[in-house]
Amino acid sequence: MRGIVLACGNSQSPMITDGDRFEVRRVAERPGKAEVDAVLADSGDKRLVVHGTDADLNAVVLRLLRTERLADVPIGFVPADPRSEVARLWGLPTDQGRALDLALSGDPDRVPLVRDDVGGVLVGLGSLGPVRGVGYGDDTVVLRGQASRLEVTPDPEGGPGLVVHVIHKRLFGKKVTSTAARAFQLGCLPVQVNLDGVAHPRPMGKWTWYRHTEDLRLIRGVQ
Repeated sequence: MRGIVLACGNSQSPMITDGDRFEVRRVAERPGKAEVDAVLADSGDKRLVVHGTDADLNAVVLRLLRTERLADVPIGFVPADPRSEVARLWGLPTDQGRALDLALSGDPDRVPLVRDDVGGVLVGLGSLGPVRGVGYGDDTVVLRGQASRLEVTPDPEGGPGLVVHVIHKRLFGKKVTSTAARAFQLGCLPVQVNLDGVAHPRPMGKWTWYRHTEDLRLIRGVQ
């Protein structure tokens, strides 16, 4: 199947050039409305492949959400960074050749899309901390007091939508408590929130992540 590869920022690979199976569109890192929407308008039935960072994928998925294209645009991911949390979470190849083959030939799976209450999305890892406050995973108290760090990801195990990891560092090692939920709500002393590797512009005293009603069609199935 033909696809359009969005080469984001400085993401470069000698194998990712225009070919029979795909065309390459070079865009800025974390591309915005004008760039992504122009590609979506031309995409037709082509799949969309993001070559870049988790933050780049986040920016493209946000435009799919805003333009109501989640249901009809399969999206593949070729990580520019082998440490990609998205790749780790969903078992995607970090070798760029294998990742590109999968993105162009694999089957799309429906995976949870996580949103926040300030208009953003989360495709890999959200984190904050150190934190002091009260947090709920649905109706369950997952934090009362302080923690070294909180991490939230989409749920890769078919649960209600997301997983909250509460991390307490100890003198030797750390204690991690994990809770699956559809939504996570936190009220706390102002804390820095990080979304797919990008810091939110200002410290926040409350934050919510929740599963969107529509899933993301992420290409990660067998070729």
